[in-house]
Amino acid sequence: MFSSDFLTKSFFNLGGAEFSLQKIFVIVLVFLMYLFLLKLLLKFSISQITRRLPSRSDSVRTISNFLYYFALFVGFVVILQANGIDLTALTLLTSALGIGIGFGLQAITNNLISGIIILFERPVKVGDRIDVGDVSGDIVAISLRATTIITNDNVSVIIPNSEFITGRVTNWTHNNRNVRFNINVGVSYSSDPKLIKKLLLDVADSHSGVLKDPGPDVMFDAFGDSALIFNLRVWTKEYSSRPGVLRSELNYKIFDIFKENKIEIPFPQMEVKIKR
Repeated sequence: MFSSDFLTKSFFNLGGAEFSLQKIFVIVLVFLMYLFLLKLLLKFSISQITRRLPSRSDSVRTISNFLYYFALFVGFVVILQANGIDLTALTLLTSALGIGIGFGLQAITNNLISGIIILFERPVKVGDRIDVGDVSGDIVAISLRATTIITNDNVSVIIPNSEFITGRVTNWTHNNRNVRFNINVGVSYSSDPKLIKKLLLDVADSHSGVLKDPGPDVMFDAFGDSALIFNLRVWTKEYSSRPGVLRSELNYKIFDIFKENKIEIPFPQMEVKIKR
C-alpha cells in the first residue's frame, strides 16, 4: 500500500514548483475535465451556428477548430500557472525553440494564414467546381492547412491552401452552378448555314441536361481552311462538374443528326503531286 507521504513526496522541480504524484494527478484530472467541457461547448456552438447559417457551415467548423486549439493551449497554460508553475522561467527556452521551429514550419504557417484568408474572403467553398494547376474537381473539405478536391476519377487531391492565394484558380461555380460550354463544329462549304444552326439547336433542345433559360445558341464563327466553323453554346447546371460527359453526349447526337441529313464533316486533306 502507498502511504500519503509517497503521494505528496516531491519528485522533481519545474518552474519553481515541486511536483508530486498528487499534484500531477490533480493537473491531469483538471485538464481532462477542461478538455471534456471544451469539446461539449464546441459541438453545441457548431450545431447552433450551422443551423442558422447552413451556407457557412464549412467556415464555421474550420474557425471553431482553430479556436478550439487556441483555447486548449490557453487552458493548459492557466492550469499550470494555477498550480504554482512559473512559466516565465521557460520563456528563453520557448523563444529559442520557437525561432527554430519557425524556420522549419514556414510553409505550414503560410498555409495556415492562407486558410484563414480563404475562410473570410471565400474565393472557393465546399461544393465548388475548380481548376487549380493541372487538377480539376469538386471541393469536399477546407481545413486551415489544406483543401481536399475529388476529381471525376474519384481521386482525392489534397492541395496546400497557399496555392489558392498565390496561384491562379478557376472557379466554375463561384456565383452559381450554371455554366456555359462551347462546342465547335466544322461542316463542308456546301452546307446551308441556316440548316446547320437549326440542327445544332435541335440537338441542344433534345438533351435534358441543357438549360432552357438561358437557352442555347449557335454562332457562325469563321470560314476555315476546309470547313465552315460553328460554335454551339449551351448552359448546364447538372453537368457543371462533368463537362466531358456533356460534350461527349452532344457530339454523339450531332454526329447522328448530321449523318441523317447528309451533312459532311470535312477533314484536312493533303494533295501531293510528283513532278518528274
